[in-house]
Amino acid sequence: MDIISKVLSIVIIDLALSGDNAAVIGLAIRNLPDSQRKWAAIIGTGGALVLRIIFTILAALLLSINYISFIGGIILIFITWKLIKEDDGGENSEVGASTKFLSAVGTIIIADLSMAFDNVMGVAGAAEGHVPLIIFGLLVSIPILIIGSTWLAKVMKKYPIIIYIGAGVLVHTALKMIINDKGIALMNHLGGALSAAIPIILGLLLVLGGYIKIKRQENNYAAKKAN
Repeated sequence: MDIISKVLSIVIIDLALSGDNAAVIGLAIRNLPDSQRKWAAIIGTGGALVLRIIFTILAALLLSINYISFIGGIILIFITWKLIKEDDGGENSEVGASTKFLSAVGTIIIADLSMAFDNVMGVAGAAEGHVPLIIFGLLVSIPILIIGSTWLAKVMKKYPIIIYIGAGVLVHTALKMIINDKGIALMNHLGGALSAAIPIILGLLLVLGGYIKIKRQENNYAAKKAN
């Protein structure tokens, strides 16, 4: 019963902390053909899973390294910006399907790597250092994460505002990682209230900016159609 309890704890913790991961996977694969979305999610998540297992096992070591969470947060902000930029119709929109596929897989792995710092300790703590339990618990959560992300990708194509909601979640996560980093110790200077409020406010502002942009595009399209 003790082992079952630990496995359930690991799965629940991993799923509870996987909302931002599902968002980034959904954002990364949304422009792929339907036939490629699931495979990109599977391959990307598989690679990310290997990295997450490694970092969970090395969690105690990672905790002793300052600036790791800060660096991961910066990487995640860059990835979020790159994913949003794809909707601007730039050069990336003309990239071939195979290149898009590899890019999506790479984005999933790198983003999960940057976010893994923030949640590996919860999984490692629940497993109490039992490596096989860590691996099994994470493996169980992967199918749910893949299904959730492919569903998100479909919804994003139909409702563009979901893209910016997902981006808002990623920015919120990135800013929390930066503020909570023990090396730069921003929380000590900002205080608990500001440290909690800043990621929420900036995440919401990103969603609001996306909503305004979408409405402007819809109005421009309607005006051109009327002419």
